[in-house]
Amino acid sequence: MNNSFAVFGLRTGLIKSGDSIADCMIAAAQQACDGFKDGDILVLAETAVATAEGNVIPLSSITPSAWAEKLAAQYQMDPRVVEVVLQETDSVVGGISGFLLCMKNGTLLPNAGVDASNAPLGCVTPLPENPDRSALAIKKAIETRCNAKVGVIIADSRTHAMRRGCSAVAIGAAGVTAVIDERGRSDLFGRTLEVTKRAVADNIASAAELVMGEADESTPGAVIRGLGMPIGDQTGIETISAEECLFMGLLRKTNNPG
Repeated sequence: MNNSFAVFGLRTGLIKSGDSIADCMIAAAQQACDGFKDGDILVLAETAVATAEGNVIPLSSITPSAWAEKLAAQYQMDPRVVEVVLQETDSVVGGISGFLLCMKNGTLLPNAGVDASNAPLGCVTPLPENPDRSALAIKKAIETRCNAKVGVIIADSRTHAMRRGCSAVAIGAAGVTAVIDERGRSDLFGRTLEVTKRAVADNIASAAELVMGEADESTPGAVIRGLGMPIGDQTGIETISAEECLFMGLLRKTNNPG
């Protein structure tokens, strides 16, 4: 990879259900950075993708279950939001006031990715149904229209253990290697790296988030240009089991001693 790169925020109008994200990004890129070029990596906010795909849920249409009502009272949440979370999650691990900590598709995240931020009033948006598939479809559309080989990353905002604030993580990818294995390389003193893997897609997503923002910036995408990563046909984000995770593995051992 190169030792410098540029980030261009892609401003758009309000994304609506049924909009073509690819068309919106192509138009925005023409204004921001003279269109898409070979090697560009497009980072997209998951809420914009979910909205365009019609994955917007009016809370008025939700009837909470008894389990949702109980969890809502325990964690001071809207029972209707809790019901949507329960429909989206694989399992609920725990929670704090306002949030349920959930497992979804091998990832630990608050509220199973269900979010009211940047959703229409009275609505919430779950994560895109299949972020890798969405990223691949957007990649193909842009490449066809712009005659340029590009990578696409769909990003979400997450908090991290024992840290205040949030940063971006990649939840879907197409055309880029999300995790680069550095094992076998040497450090500055000749020692062989034994466990190091670089979460490249997460790092790219966080770089993009600096210009995309979290509030009313109307910047649901960003182009990363000049990084020098090869663009291919691969899709997906590498995950690990809870038992392999430093935080979850230790928590499970603590809760189940012996």
